[in-house]
Amino acid sequence: MLIKSIFDYIMALILLILLVGLIICMIFISTLDTKDFGLFKQRRVGKCGKVFLIYKIRTMRGIQKDTITTSSHEITKIGQFFRDYKLDELPQLINILKGEMSFVGPRPDVEGYADILKGEDRLMLQVKPGITGPAQLKYRKEEEILSKVDNPIWYNDNVLWPDKVKINIEYVKNWSFKKDINYIIKTVI
Repeated sequence: MLIKSIFDYIMALILLILLVGLIICMIFISTLDTKDFGLFKQRRVGKCGKVFLIYKIRTMRGIQKDTITTSSHEITKIGQFFRDYKLDELPQLINILKGEMSFVGPRPDVEGYADILKGEDRLMLQVKPGITGPAQLKYRKEEEILSKVDNPIWYNDNVLWPDKVKINIEYVKNWSFKKDINYIIKTVI
């Protein structure tokens, strides 16, 4: 895990230096597009259940909600572009530098999910949450999946979330640096 931490810090620092101009530009565009400050912060559950503020580019007008309850008409066209290419997540490089996140790991969820896990399911809280990982890759079209069901909250809570927990526990149990690199490559591709 020391290699993972060193890799995360060095890569996040390099990428932040290279992309700071793009991130500032996106914050400015998002501010104009959403009529609200373009850098969005939200409470998320991290390692050991500790709550932290995640940084993202704002993609919706009005009150930003979690993607579980978001309907696509609230997302701006520019915001959808940022989401489609995961550009809205670039500010999370700051979370990595602060030691709150990793490039690869279970996705940090809003309160009411990971923080209430019981038993072996809490194993996924033993690692830093990630920008990408096996569950994120499997459900990269989560918004599209949820838009096709009658009750997206029920479907998320009873179908998607339990499967993500299972996938994330397998990730923690079978972690390797080589697998992390493969998840990063698959995310970029």
